[in-house]
Amino acid sequence: MLDPFPPPPAWLRNFIEPYALYYNSPTLPDHIHEVIGAFVFYLAIHAVVSPWLSPILFPQSYKSLKPRTRLNWDIHVVSLTQSVLINAVALWVMYVDRERSAMSAGERVFGYTGACGLIQALAVGYFIYDLIVSVMYVRMFGIGMLFHAISALWVFSLGFRPFLNFYAPTFILYELSSPFLNIHWFLDKVNMTGSRAQWYNGMALLGSFFACRLVWGTWQSIVLYFDMWNALQHTWSAAASPLSEPANVNAAVFYPARDGSLCIDETCARANAEITKFKDFTAGGVATWMVVTYVGSNMILNFLNYFWFSKMVDTVLKRFRGPAQTTEKKDTDKTQLKEDIVHEVVLEAASQLEQDESAVMQADLTSLKEQVSSAVDSGLSDDIRKRRADLVAKVPLPGA
Repeated sequence: MLDPFPPPPAWLRNFIEPYALYYNSPTLPDHIHEVIGAFVFYLAIHAVVSPWLSPILFPQSYKSLKPRTRLNWDIHVVSLTQSVLINAVALWVMYVDRERSAMSAGERVFGYTGACGLIQALAVGYFIYDLIVSVMYVRMFGIGMLFHAISALWVFSLGFRPFLNFYAPTFILYELSSPFLNIHWFLDKVNMTGSRAQWYNGMALLGSFFACRLVWGTWQSIVLYFDMWNALQHTWSAAASPLSEPANVNAAVFYPARDGSLCIDETCARANAEITKFKDFTAGGVATWMVVTYVGSNMILNFLNYFWFSKMVDTVLKRFRGPAQTTEKKDTDKTQLKEDIVHEVVLEAASQLEQDESAVMQADLTSLKEQVSSAVDSGLSDDIRKRRADLVAKVPLPGA
């Protein structure tokens, strides 16, 4: 699928192309305008749109925030906008990009489509903004968030070589849970902690986190590992060939029909030819250090996802673990009490997930240890504690 946006102006392409080729990023000149546009868009939301619109939509809540929290509010507005936008574009690309869907294992590593390049450009534009914010407010957000911004920008920038261009929309879908995480934070700040809206949002947060990060993420990581292993096999075989033969992996990677000979219209021919557009840069195969970088980053991220989800499950189990109740209650009271307990469990688990991610991102290890030792109470607002105390007063909760 071709990039749905028009190409950059000639002067911008001519300016950036020498630098892009020097740093082995030949697809960047085709998407530099999208990178810059995304960065300016997110910066404008942070500096102009959120400070102007938030007091109108939430006059009491926003104006009463401390400067530090107000800054965090504006950053969450950017994060919410970015996660909704890029997930929508990624899902659209995965649905309509027929050339991407027909890629072989080798093409998934070395191939290129303009639509996937668009996803990379939008992500890189956001991560440049994220890096600048992390540097400017490193004392506020911690060194962990700075390292996260650097690593995310680095990994997605490698896609402009092109390398794993196919997987740009695949792994962006990790962010499907981010809108709900941001909404959970906003509901706390607008005095809706413990509300029915926060409960529904918490259910969506936990469900999407499990589905997109654990199920989808683990499955796609395994597919990615196999694809990169095959790419390394091609590279090593080419490197071991006799000196009289050129070391070129393209013949083993790309379908011969990628020249567009099987297409019936010009758009199809251009889209298929685009997959091999940068084959001169991929002819030598994939560097081992790039594979190690991706596998290492992916494994760390997957470990954190499982760690965060295990903390959430532990929070739920602590609420229901314990001896059976011996006091008989009326059926109506018991049903209502169970609903209240489930309501509180979802809110606690969502708060736990938010607190755990924040602790790791800010490298707040002391706070993280405290959360591990008190998985139920950490991250709870006074509102939730009071509501839970009312429940305990009615009937002792299991494990309380």
